[in-house]
Amino acid sequence: MRWSAQAWFNLVLVVMVVMLGVSAVAGSAVLRHTTQVSNRLTDVISPARLQAERVQTGLLDQETGLRGFLLSGKDEFLEPYRRGQVTERRAATAIRELAPGAPPLRELDEIERLSADWRARHAEPMIAYVRSQGADSVPGDQTEAGRHAFDAMRAALTAQETAWARAREDARADLASARTFRDLSFVTIVVAFLLTILALALLLRMVVFRPLTRLSAASRRVTAGDFGHHVDTGGPADLAALARDMEAMRRRIVTELDETRQSRELLAQQTEELRRSNSELEQFAYVASHDLQEPLRKVASFTQMLEQRYGDELDERAKQYIHFAVDGAKRMQVLINELLNFSRIGRVNAESVRLKLNDAVEVALRNLGARLEDSGGRVDVGDLPEISGDPTQWVMLWQNLIGNALKFRHPDRVPVVAIEAERAGDQWRITVADNGIGIEPRFAEKIFLIFQRLHSRDRYGGTGIGLALCRKIMAYHGGHIELDTGYTGGTRFVLTLPAEDAPPDTP
Repeated sequence: MRWSAQAWFNLVLVVMVVMLGVSAVAGSAVLRHTTQVSNRLTDVISPARLQAERVQTGLLDQETGLRGFLLSGKDEFLEPYRRGQVTERRAATAIRELAPGAPPLRELDEIERLSADWRARHAEPMIAYVRSQGADSVPGDQTEAGRHAFDAMRAALTAQETAWARAREDARADLASARTFRDLSFVTIVVAFLLTILALALLLRMVVFRPLTRLSAASRRVTAGDFGHHVDTGGPADLAALARDMEAMRRRIVTELDETRQSRELLAQQTEELRRSNSELEQFAYVASHDLQEPLRKVASFTQMLEQRYGDELDERAKQYIHFAVDGAKRMQVLINELLNFSRIGRVNAESVRLKLNDAVEVALRNLGARLEDSGGRVDVGDLPEISGDPTQWVMLWQNLIGNALKFRHPDRVPVVAIEAERAGDQWRITVADNGIGIEPRFAEKIFLIFQRLHSRDRYGGTGIGLALCRKIMAYHGGHIELDTGYTGGTRFVLTLPAEDAPPDTP
């Protein structure tokens, strides 16, 4: 079973926690032992040794007091004797409380036995003898026996001092050993920590970081364009899963690239087909503009000549037929010219320059001067933007929109056309509104289709190409034209164009 990277990190954390816990317990035990040894030296051995000296002081006070009493016979010299007994008892009690079970207690027991024997057999009898016989009356042999007894007690005191000195040296040796052990323990803990960290770092490097490095290197190779490089890094389960996902993504990219390459090749073929088709369309346009119009002109001319030469011999029906033929030929010429203009948008004669739309509107109005004068109409033009585009196409667009407004005017109103522009974020919004007969909303898309008419040719002339031409011009300039279906009282078209400069700051 393969572990995940998270599982390996959890293992590392557990090991670190265990190591920390063991180190804390071991360090605490070592510190506690060192503290105990130090406290035994400072709180037991040294105070007990001091009390042992007080025992010796108490015994010496007893001897000094006794000697003074024996020489003077005065009771005030017995005060040190009695005070020395109290000091001896208190010091002995303090030693037993401080160091119960300590080896020097054997010497203390011997001292107490000898001091009690000295007082019972020598000190107290000599005190009683002096009280009864007077000062300096104690026999010499008895005094000598008491001195020998006290000398034995001095030897016991020396033995006790030696025992406490030995105990102090042993305690110091134990303290030094405990401190050495403490230092070694902490050094061992630190070394163990460092070795554990090093081992865990090597483990993580081998198990986690090395596969992660291989995965990063593989991803960089694939990102650099080596899509044939197989991504397989091994390692923990989650890294292996990530590598499998990256490998699946690489295969998907390779598949998509193959499909894109095939699509590009197909697109190149289609582009070549389209280029050939455009070339054929150019040839057709040339034929339509020259070879097709010439027969139409001949049909119209010879039909008119037929009417002029044989007009007296023709009846009214024949003359009407001749009129129909001439009119049809002329309309065919107009239709061919309109189709040529429509097909040329964005292909030929496309000159993109900086132009003011107001200038293009003025040119269109000059072209429509006669129709404006006949209709008595008015065109109100606001401040239009300056853009990059083909001036000829924009004149054609304004001429179609304004011409339609004049053509489809309301019979009871003088035609009025309003052209306005406003900035809307990163776009220009231009409206062309009139007060004509209007267009029903259901025809909002139909009117932009080529050859689509909403009225009969007898009522309103035209080829049905004008609005389709306007939409194609707007598309060529990156814009769009649509009918404002919510507008009432006439017709309004909305033109949107991308603005070429940054939008002005809003207050």
